[in-house]
Amino acid sequence: MSVPSHPAILRSMTEAELPDDPTRRLLDALRRLVTPRKFDLWFSRLRVAGVDSAGVTIAVQNAFHHEWIRTHYLDVLREAVRESLQADAPVLLEVDDSVSDLAPHQVASTAPVVGERPPVDVTTRNAHFFQQNSDVLLNQKYTFDNFVVGPSNQLAHAAALAVAGSPAGSYNPLFLHGAVGLGKTHLLQAICQKAMESGREQRVLYLSSETFVNQFIAAIEQGDLSSFRYKYRRVDLLLIDDIHLLANKERTQDEFFHTFNTLYNDQRQIVLSSDSPPSEIPTLRERLISRFKWGLVAEIANPGYETRQAILRRKARDRNIELPEDVLDYLAETMNRNIRELEGAVTKVLGYSQLTSRTIDLDLAREALGQSVDEAHRVVMGVDQIQSVVCKHYGVRISDLNGRRRTQSIVLPRQVAMFLTRKLTPLSLVEIGTRFGGRDHSTVLYAVSKIEERISSSASFAQLIVEFETRLKG
Repeated sequence: MSVPSHPAILRSMTEAELPDDPTRRLLDALRRLVTPRKFDLWFSRLRVAGVDSAGVTIAVQNAFHHEWIRTHYLDVLREAVRESLQADAPVLLEVDDSVSDLAPHQVASTAPVVGERPPVDVTTRNAHFFQQNSDVLLNQKYTFDNFVVGPSNQLAHAAALAVAGSPAGSYNPLFLHGAVGLGKTHLLQAICQKAMESGREQRVLYLSSETFVNQFIAAIEQGDLSSFRYKYRRVDLLLIDDIHLLANKERTQDEFFHTFNTLYNDQRQIVLSSDSPPSEIPTLRERLISRFKWGLVAEIANPGYETRQAILRRKARDRNIELPEDVLDYLAETMNRNIRELEGAVTKVLGYSQLTSRTIDLDLAREALGQSVDEAHRVVMGVDQIQSVVCKHYGVRISDLNGRRRTQSIVLPRQVAMFLTRKLTPLSLVEIGTRFGGRDHSTVLYAVSKIEERISSSASFAQLIVEFETRLKG
């Protein structure tokens, strides 16, 4: 049977036209596409409920499995349908309670299971707790197996792997820091997935710092702090992304301090990520800085040339493409900021190749990325140049601009540099804050406001800013 190229031209199929035992064929295909653990957990009880012009209907046992498969495994299910039923058809999920009464691996049979329903698998319970409490949908590609390890991230990767295998062991808390797009979120999600599939009961809570702040504020407004504290202090693993956003939020810092203490004293694992190390987060209280250093603080630096090559090769192979060596060399040399930039480069090259119907070679890669490379380099060099010019004028170091010192001799140059960066580059407030020691966007906004006030009140200072701009534009 030929495979239609688009669901819209899927010919009408009836049950009589289906291969014998379609559910068995589908399960066999799924076994080849996923690990045995994932098959047993998510697919062993599903069945093919029907195939018609609307698509292939798959019955699952409950609403939880329906949502989890729809969110995380729909592409896998589509691939299994293409392979087993030889039809590129839409996949439709429906909940059928009777599926739960069928024996795993024998869902094609209509005979009910004799005796009591087996207990829910511990991994299912872990996944259910995660889904009900966390504000993040896990990316199934963010696993330890898919993480490219190099000198720039080797320590962070090893520590994350150790934490996932033995929570609250040697590295508690684990504090990962590095610039945007270097793999912090990848490692946090890998910890979540490995911990939940460990075979042990693991209550994993993963969320952003912003969510913690917002839920804390809501709890105060509703007078329900006890429920808030119960949620955060009963977990086995607490993972919080972008913890530097607690800067300038004193009451929230106090609440997190007590949450941290409770979890740590109960030997529960804490994993945090930030754009900067604890000591460089502005307005972070010393008692939190101290506690963040109790475990391991690991930096994820910009990937080196060989690591960038490996990442590019992996991203291309994920799309079933082998990039020529000279193209890999060009991309690795040109795209040197972070992993997201590398992944974007692969996407642009492949897309450009498809749009122009041309084979991928060095000339095509240069055409596809010429404009974006120029723009990326202009932004990076612009920030570096701004900081250099300002530091030279005021007689301070670039490390001072990115550090925690708040003396007037440092604060003014820092604010001037932030103001010029805001005016002369397309960077957002958050991105500017990241490039100035991981500061909050509100700090950048405050700096811009202060410089604007000073310009309006001092003609000599206004002239100095004009001179800075003229020098930088030149």
